[in-house]
Amino acid sequence: MEYDVVIVGGGPAGLSAAIRLKQGAQAAGVELSVCVVEKGAEIGSHILSGNVFDPRSLDELLPGWREMDDCPIKQPVKKDRMLFLTKDRAIPLPIPPPLHNTGNYIISLSQLCRWLASKAEELGVEIYPGFAASEVVYHADGSVKGIATRDMGIGKDGKPKDTFQRGMELHGKQTLIAEGTRGSLAEGLMSRFKLREKSRADPQTYGLGVKEIWEVHPSKFQPGLVQHTIGFPGSSDVWSGSFVYHFGENKVLLGVVTGLDYANTYVNPYGELQKFKTHPIMRDMLDGGKCVEYGARVINEGGFQSIPSLTFPGGLLLGCSAGFLNVPRIKGTHTAMKSGMVAADAILDKVKEKGITEGLDGQEVSGYQQGMEKSWVWPELYKVRNYHPAFHKFGGLYGFTIYSALQAYVFRGLEPWTFRNQLEDHQRTKPASECTPIDYPKPDGVLTFDLLTNLQRSAVKHTEDQPSHLRIKSGMESTPIDMSWNKFKSPETRFCPAKVYEVVGVDEGKPRLQINHTNCVHCKTCAIKTPQLFIDWTVPEGGGGPNYQNM
Repeated sequence: MEYDVVIVGGGPAGLSAAIRLKQGAQAAGVELSVCVVEKGAEIGSHILSGNVFDPRSLDELLPGWREMDDCPIKQPVKKDRMLFLTKDRAIPLPIPPPLHNTGNYIISLSQLCRWLASKAEELGVEIYPGFAASEVVYHADGSVKGIATRDMGIGKDGKPKDTFQRGMELHGKQTLIAEGTRGSLAEGLMSRFKLREKSRADPQTYGLGVKEIWEVHPSKFQPGLVQHTIGFPGSSDVWSGSFVYHFGENKVLLGVVTGLDYANTYVNPYGELQKFKTHPIMRDMLDGGKCVEYGARVINEGGFQSIPSLTFPGGLLLGCSAGFLNVPRIKGTHTAMKSGMVAADAILDKVKEKGITEGLDGQEVSGYQQGMEKSWVWPELYKVRNYHPAFHKFGGLYGFTIYSALQAYVFRGLEPWTFRNQLEDHQRTKPASECTPIDYPKPDGVLTFDLLTNLQRSAVKHTEDQPSHLRIKSGMESTPIDMSWNKFKSPETRFCPAKVYEVVGVDEGKPRLQINHTNCVHCKTCAIKTPQLFIDWTVPEGGGGPNYQNM
């Protein structure tokens, strides 16, 4: 199938690009064909975020959104709260400037993306959910030609079943990669075109957000409350924090984000969330309520220093595929949307200059890089470039807290130095012999839950009779036991928020790694934190994975 522009990923970046392309094409009197492919069963089903939403980009993209009755953005932030938690106390802290949320909204990002998709379709964008882009296809000269979707109906034995359906190639004169954090196509393109080397980017570092949605008793509900905490349940050497947002009909969005640059191999991000809920303020808030949804996803935390070069022959990197999260604000939707809009504008400029074919077909749209550097995104991210690197430079939470206060109130992003990070997250994990096991609460089924029970709330589903999309890399078949188990006691059995990885056969003296790929919620942690990165994360059949409704 031939298009002028193919967009991979139905998140805020990809949908904003699609809308802006059609808006601009209509204004210029140009016919521009645009399609979006999304691996989730529907738009929004794989979208998870906090989410306190800065409407700055939406004001640019759809200025009249506040008057649109169908827009799902309803709950303005009414109160900010920042706390330092000990095991049984909550100490109020001043609200740091990056977390002042006046004018922002508490939203469900999955709902917002469904709404943006409807606006894109009204403009003529073709959207194909349930189609997983599995590979990039190239022209003979090496430029990107488009993508291919995964074959469907392949059995575990690798042979076609009766339901076999061949994947499609979607060719685009430009291919926009908006897969979200740690996308498999984006990683391959960054390697092939040396995009990190071109921008001299630091290795990306990540955090894993583990989230629940609760319906709380009306007496506990505080519409518009935004609460962030540091301290308990994390230790001072782990980059972590919690969020609690009240919105909708007695809904509370709560979660813990754990930096995957932690050293202690026994850290369990899911356990951190369950432990967080045992704090007295959370126990009181959730008393009489019930958990209705669960999910997890990684986020970029490398910041400005980790942004790769954004363009390559035939395509562009958008949103979290490039890493535009503002770390201290814990916000990336507004920057992702802006990147989609800037990409669209750069493409439209090429069309106006040289026409669709000559201007776009396999060309490198360098105006996108220039446009991002001239946009408000660049200075916003540059000013906060030292937040996360300062955590390791100053020895953990307490040194970081002092530095971040100076950063917020004194330096204000104008300091003449830039802290760098040269290690990937998996390289920071210490051997089990150097670590102390962590005690996590036993699930009570009311406040805290065992992982498999909670996993049902993500509505995760994959066709069982298909090859695993989680593969041990060729030549590393012995690594899960010889390295991960023997040296690190298999951190993948703890960091995975879906119990995909289990070491079985230990009692018989024959340990082996069992991969329960049908549990996978597509968080991507295993592609980031396994020792020596022995897991190759590829896409499953389209439509597989979680089915989030309100995340």
